[in-house]
Amino acid sequence: MPLTLDHLRRYAIARSLFKPTTLMRAIGKLGFVQADPIRAPARAQDLTLRHRVLGYTAGELERRYPRLPLEEDYFVNYGFLPKAHHALMHPRQARLQWSPERWQQAHAVRAFVAERGVVHPREVDAHFAHGRTTNWFGGSSRASTELLDGMHYRGLLRVARREGGTRVYAVHEAGGEADAVLPPEQVAARLDALIDLIVNKYAPLPDASLGQLVAYLGGGVPQWKDARKAALVRARQRLQRARVEGVEWLWPADERADSKRWKVDDTVRLLTPFDPVVWDRRRFALFWGWPYRFEAYTPPAKRKLGYYALPLLWRERVIGWGNVAVVAGALDAQLHYVSGRRPAGKPFTDAVDAELARMRVFLGLDAPAG
Repeated sequence: MPLTLDHLRRYAIARSLFKPTTLMRAIGKLGFVQADPIRAPARAQDLTLRHRVLGYTAGELERRYPRLPLEEDYFVNYGFLPKAHHALMHPRQARLQWSPERWQQAHAVRAFVAERGVVHPREVDAHFAHGRTTNWFGGSSRASTELLDGMHYRGLLRVARREGGTRVYAVHEAGGEADAVLPPEQVAARLDALIDLIVNKYAPLPDASLGQLVAYLGGGVPQWKDARKAALVRARQRLQRARVEGVEWLWPADERADSKRWKVDDTVRLLTPFDPVVWDRRRFALFWGWPYRFEAYTPPAKRKLGYYALPLLWRERVIGWGNVAVVAGALDAQLHYVSGRRPAGKPFTDAVDAELARMRVFLGLDAPAG
């Protein structure tokens, strides 16, 4: 039987929304977890993990991070990676070359952090008085914060933990920009491994989406810009592929997209805009026939879905979205449907009630049943 869009849709949902497991196993299966600071009603990393980790509650990743073999860093987007995956990208050579004076500042700050062990940005600012600078979106921010961000990106520092959402830094012992150039075969092997991480998380994906994500990989490994094109060619050769309804699709070579093992349950799920099931807007439109948009940075008057609309998955269809908030200590969930109508029948009603109950427990608004 020929492969269909129904096969691919079912495969995408079932392989990503795997049976809930431990936190580290879930992150290992995902490969990396995208982070976002907006809390509506929780941060993106928490909303992603709550579907995949047994008994997960909001903020758990941040609380447990200092004791886990994880790193915060930029990959194709910013988030959390196992240390082994993080090591594939370093030593990183940033696109922006620092002046000798900037490097002198960085080395002084690194020595300061090494002496104290763990340092909050305000301690660096108080000690060095770097002043203020214009940030990337045109506002004003502390120059120390910008320097620490750059040091973290270059591998001089690592995020040790967070305090109130603020990154607190320690020295990354093996870090720092290196002048040495890796042999071409090592660069190729690392790029292949990084692209496989991308495919593992977002498969099945349109060929155009793979190209887009490999371009985003330039943020994680800018030093290998010239090698990315060949790595993409190799990936297209080793992955499985099929043309379905005029679109070229790709997925891991050791998986069958039409296997009967890919089964979708009767659960309703409210997904973060950054969840791997819905992240690829190109694939989203192909699978569900309507354009989802993340509108947090859209002017309120121009929003159609809402500030932080959570795609609403029912069985194997994203049929609408929810605007969810905590108001006066209670969960306020406004659900909307693409068709304009809520699906009829008790199964859907019960599934919605169960999802909202899970959301309340996840947010700490209700104690778990039993």
